[in-house]
Amino acid sequence: MQKTIFNITKMDCPSEEQLIRMKLQKFDEIKSLEFDIQNRKLTVHHIAESQPILSALETLNLDTTLISTEENTIEIEADTSSMQRKLLWTVLIINFLFFGLEMLFGIFSNSMGLVADSLDMLADSIVYALALFAVGGTIARKNNIAKFAGYFQILLAVIGFVEVVRRFIGVEKMPDFQTMIVVSVLALIANVICLYLLQKGKSKEAHMQASMIFTSNDVIINSGVILAGLLVNWLNSGYPDLIIGAIVFVIVARGAYRILQLAK
Repeated sequence: MQKTIFNITKMDCPSEEQLIRMKLQKFDEIKSLEFDIQNRKLTVHHIAESQPILSALETLNLDTTLISTEENTIEIEADTSSMQRKLLWTVLIINFLFFGLEMLFGIFSNSMGLVADSLDMLADSIVYALALFAVGGTIARKNNIAKFAGYFQILLAVIGFVEVVRRFIGVEKMPDFQTMIVVSVLALIANVICLYLLQKGKSKEAHMQASMIFTSNDVIINSGVILAGLLVNWLNSGYPDLIIGAIVFVIVARGAYRILQLAK
């Protein structure tokens, strides 16, 4: 048994963790994965060589480097797939519910920031759903689902960009900043709960420092929408809402690109 540690610079939230899990599921020689998102480290317990694993990780474009490989004398317990399924279903449901909530209030409050954030929640839901469908399934099925999800997210991002440009050019009603702030705060709480559950469900429960994971993209986005709502009120302008919306659509498109990498 070998123990190989990788540094993955761009692994900053559970979404990247699920992408990596799906990418490596085809390797029968991998016995265990340990994620340390806080320190951007992945520990792989495996047999055979580490180079194929490194090559697979590099295709995700997350800036992966191999730190060390050594003999592992510790017996590795098998992952409890039932526990992983429960956690995935939990965070999937939370993300999907808030996708609907933010989309609904985003439309009614005329806020592109909320609409964009709802699509980011949908993107996370798709990632978790992909992980669930991939468990016990064939690689071909996983690839087909990944392609569909990736192209669907790109379509949503393009539609969002077109709407942002249209609102920049045209004259639009001011977004309701109070709705933006209240709904974004609720979404922030939901994301913190998801991050906590995912951290708690790791094979080693020592990594419970959820406060260190608040730098993840989802939390930054929620904070950005809250800030945009405040700026809308202070500046009496809808531009901060459009700017944060455009930034989030870039993040959604980037997530779609990463998902499409899985289908290669």
